[in-house]
Amino acid sequence: MRFEPVTHDPRTAQPEATSTTPPIRPPQVHVGRHQATNGMVALPAGPGTPAPPPPPPPRRQADFAVVRDLRRQLTERLTQWQRGRTFTPEEEDVERMRLAVAVVSEYADTVRRAGTPMQAVEERMLLDQVTAELVGLGRLQTLLVDNTIEEVHILGCDHVRITRHGGGVEWTAPIADSDEELVEILQAAARRAGATERSLSTSKPTLDLQLPDGSRLAAVYLVSHRPYAVIRKHNTLDITLDDIAGGRADLDEMMDALIRDFLRAALRAGLNIMVAGLAGAGKTTVIRALMSEIPPDEPYVLLEESRELLPARRGERHRAVMSFESREGHGERGVDGRPAGEVTIADLIPVSLRMGALRIIVGEVRSREIVPMLQAMTTSRGSMCTIHARSPGGVSERIIELALSHGREMTVEQARRMAGNALDLIVYVTVEDETAIGGRKHRFVSHVEEIVGVGDGARISTTTIFGPGADGRAVPLHLPERVREQLMRVGYDARVLSRYIEARTGAWRRPRHSQLRRRS
Repeated sequence: MRFEPVTHDPRTAQPEATSTTPPIRPPQVHVGRHQATNGMVALPAGPGTPAPPPPPPPRRQADFAVVRDLRRQLTERLTQWQRGRTFTPEEEDVERMRLAVAVVSEYADTVRRAGTPMQAVEERMLLDQVTAELVGLGRLQTLLVDNTIEEVHILGCDHVRITRHGGGVEWTAPIADSDEELVEILQAAARRAGATERSLSTSKPTLDLQLPDGSRLAAVYLVSHRPYAVIRKHNTLDITLDDIAGGRADLDEMMDALIRDFLRAALRAGLNIMVAGLAGAGKTTVIRALMSEIPPDEPYVLLEESRELLPARRGERHRAVMSFESREGHGERGVDGRPAGEVTIADLIPVSLRMGALRIIVGEVRSREIVPMLQAMTTSRGSMCTIHARSPGGVSERIIELALSHGREMTVEQARRMAGNALDLIVYVTVEDETAIGGRKHRFVSHVEEIVGVGDGARISTTTIFGPGADGRAVPLHLPERVREQLMRVGYDARVLSRYIEARTGAWRRPRHSQLRRRS
């Protein structure tokens, strides 16, 4: 449920002695003598003229002093309940909610008796705010429950920029009273970051984690002018290839039926796939959809810096998934120069190979783990990963760049040969942002490249099976070469693409409405 704001004016409060809790000053709404409609002052109606309908009441704004006071009462009551008692986490959650309902109901009764009725939706909003404040997220929770929000930039406590689905940008209310309180909220989120330890401190001024709703949070302070944080919300945690191939009207059509069927066959054939693109292009969405094609009883290993893909795999769909998350190091550095206790993706890949799974999925390769990942792909089937790259042609160079960070023993030629032997397909996801010219963000697959091998001069040779059509979205251009037999063994005949190759068209369901092309 989305929160509705509440207004509180402490100057007009009347204490209530009959409440069972310390009285809290109720809100008072002030309305001026003149009501305005469409920017004009409404004049008294003349004889025989029907009176205009009364304007809607002003939307109330949340008083976080009230929220914090109610949270304090809730904390005190919960502490009293916990003393001398043995209880399970489930019992504690039930009692916390029961006490929260009681505290908020008592406040609402106080407000009503003071002559300012509180509607049920406002009471529910206040309950959500109090429970959110208790777990440390505070006003940040109001943004997390808004499913129309795609991204949040927090540039200090009082500069909060939100991007909505479709590209709309707004500046919203502060989420903390000070930068210090903002840091406390971020630190509280780090303490509750799941299985692996996370922190935001003087010795660790950066933070990267998954929030309880599945959103991704990155934060930094001390080394920046003010504390900064970015939240990327994932509202499509459980998604399939059919969904992003035009099957859901609320999602971008990121691929057509031809690409969908080809990639579905590639998964069945056990081809190794790398999904590439810029930040925010939709790489995670595509790899989630690809993962939905993994048979439900097949064991596989999922490796992530912070969990983004796991929420979509819970339940009965994938019961055999083994999820690993890297761990930050803390304390003094060892002889290898790494902080004590650090466990990286590169450390986890050799462990994954001993877990009896043929398929390894890495949420994102961004450093020296590219080498063990490629080594694992040479001995696995159906493995996947994502990587940042500015263009399809830049993917191979990005692989080499990351591979060279592995150590001095790695050479450019070795990196190319390793990539050529390990990878089968590269899926490039393009994002075109037209919000600056009155449009929206367009996300779609623009290329599907087949890795043929390593050619002359140790260059990675590729075949563009799907490439940009007239509107930039991928259409069939060539038949696969090296992987054709593997696809045929799972019942996919690539010759179905032939007539589309001749016509240079695809099977996209919806037209792409581009502001740029409309102007040209």
